[in-house]
Amino acid sequence: MGAIDLPKSPNVFHPEKPSAVGSRNSLAQEYRDQQSEVNQLLEEETNKVIHHLIAKLPKDVLERLDVMGGLKEKLYNYFNQNYQNMFNRYMVTTEDEMVKKVRNYIDKEETKVLARYTPKEVADLLDAVGGADKFNTGEIEKSMVNMYGHLQGHIQRGVNDLENLTNSLLRQKTDTGAFIRGENAYSIVKCAFKDNLVKPKTVTDVKLSVNILDSELISPIFHYQVTVEYLIKDLLSKHIIDTMDKEIERLKDERIDQGLEELSDSEILFSKLSQVENYTDDKTDDPKSKRYSVVAKSIMERINDLRAEIDPETFDALNVRENIKKIVDIENIRNRGFNTAINSITSILDTSKMGYQYIENLKNARELMVREYEDTDTVHLPDERYQIRMKYYDNAQLIEERKAYDVQVKSFETEVQHLWDVLEVIYQDSKPAFKITDFDDLAKKNKNRIRKVIKEKSGEPLYEDIAKVWDEISFVRPAETEVERMNRTYLYEKDRIRNRIILMRNKMKLMYDYLYPIERRVMEDRLSLLERDYYRFEYILNPYHIQPGLLLDVDITSIKRKKATLDAMANVLNEFLHGVSKGFQDAAFASFSRRRSTVREDINQSFGAAMEEPAAAPAAAPGNAYLDLINSGDSSASVSADGGKKPKAIAAPKRGRKAASGVAESKPGRRGRKAGGGRGRGGDVALREV
Repeated sequence: MGAIDLPKSPNVFHPEKPSAVGSRNSLAQEYRDQQSEVNQLLEEETNKVIHHLIAKLPKDVLERLDVMGGLKEKLYNYFNQNYQNMFNRYMVTTEDEMVKKVRNYIDKEETKVLARYTPKEVADLLDAVGGADKFNTGEIEKSMVNMYGHLQGHIQRGVNDLENLTNSLLRQKTDTGAFIRGENAYSIVKCAFKDNLVKPKTVTDVKLSVNILDSELISPIFHYQVTVEYLIKDLLSKHIIDTMDKEIERLKDERIDQGLEELSDSEILFSKLSQVENYTDDKTDDPKSKRYSVVAKSIMERINDLRAEIDPETFDALNVRENIKKIVDIENIRNRGFNTAINSITSILDTSKMGYQYIENLKNARELMVREYEDTDTVHLPDERYQIRMKYYDNAQLIEERKAYDVQVKSFETEVQHLWDVLEVIYQDSKPAFKITDFDDLAKKNKNRIRKVIKEKSGEPLYEDIAKVWDEISFVRPAETEVERMNRTYLYEKDRIRNRIILMRNKMKLMYDYLYPIERRVMEDRLSLLERDYYRFEYILNPYHIQPGLLLDVDITSIKRKKATLDAMANVLNEFLHGVSKGFQDAAFASFSRRRSTVREDINQSFGAAMEEPAAAPAAAPGNAYLDLINSGDSSASVSADGGKKPKAIAAPKRGRKAASGVAESKPGRRGRKAGGGRGRGGDVALREV
């Protein structure tokens, strides 16, 4: 059957009609038995997971876990839902759309070639008028890329859902690991699960804060008020760094071509430092300075203190500074990074069916507020909801945030101490004069007896004469160092406030018992107010723990047994971090192409017979080779680049070549993963055949 013989795709939506939109059946598949194929695939994948669980889980766990019953049925249903209902239908739609594109393309080409009554010159003229993109395959290629891109996105979300549900099934609880997985776990600043105040038994409140540093952003973010001079200098700095990196790469290639040893991490760092003065210097007043080799000094002086907006009274479209600003604005350097982050988070929320009724984009302040519901009164809101606050912080903003945080902590200490003093005075006044109420009264009554009977004989000082360093509320605080002064955690102060609140509440119960005079009611109201505000404040992220960059603050409320918003938000956060952040990159690990512990002849592990050792290798005790290497002296040492000597690696192959075992070296990816890592973007290596 040719492409011309295929009927037009019907403009109907039906799950069973061949070639209908959303159908399971396609004419291009020539009526294959898809159900049996899918059943075979699902059965195979389910058995893989079951066998993996049987091999990994302990025997006592397997006895309590119905492996071949309920668990297998759940896994089969997950695979069926995520594969058959999604992958199969989108593949059918893709095939039908591709066939339609090819059919239309062939129709146009045959019409052009078989136009018998049209002179050839007219056909060539029309082809020339139509342009280069009239009869090429560009549109078909774009359509195919878009279709497979959407298909990959849907499959990825389905795999993420499957992974979350499988992890929840095995853990039987929800924790921090359900949100950020693997490569992005380092970005979590704070994650707290607590019971909802209104419905503590059925609803959970979750606070999640993620900090993406400036150096980790794929598209850098700048504040709206930043000057044009700062933007240009930042671009020049990146240009200089890129130039030095290219020079280092050229030096590496030359050393490899010459057969020399590769540069170490410290040597690369020192090489970069030595090249800085080749591209820039500190002579700001010299027009011939190296810092002005790319952009002239006269241009840098014109844009001094030039910000995002120019006063209309001084605006002149023919001035130099206005044209420079226009060039920078056309490149959209100032807004590119923040707009990219906004587009990313909102598009992911839309495609993940996480709708929102309220959004406020504070563009000049570089802050975004997204709420699922417009109302903020928690009494009228459903139990499944979320709120996202995304803000970009620079160092100046964090300094002011830390100052405000310092003042707020000190204010709580003052207010709690004041209530403590009031309660203590009332407590002392309420005690009867000649009756023992607490330990202090008992110690005061026996003070003289202790002095005469015990202390005078032993010569030890009285308890009242010893300096009291422990206040019985919190343990003695160690002296602060520069680290604590620059990064205040306030854990000690918060612990004291929390303990004082608990002690005051217990003391009031002890004082008044079942009596409720006006003094008790006033103090309890004040204590409840301070306690409520304090726990709200403690829930807020400490600005001393944030570094300059993008902060994503997420507040989620979800039903404990449902967790719909929790699971959906986990996919949103992982996909957002993948599209915005480059991730943590360990430069030392990235330059180390192979761990020496993995360079062994038995690296190809199998259940068969072991590899035969070479006949020339004598039997030796473990570690003798290394001892012989140390005792051999200078004969087994190689001279390093700095003149020192260091031992050679045992059986370590040269970098850039295959190991003796035949295993090709695996280089770390752009997101700083370990070499040879099997975890992709949210995928699950356990479901793949190794």
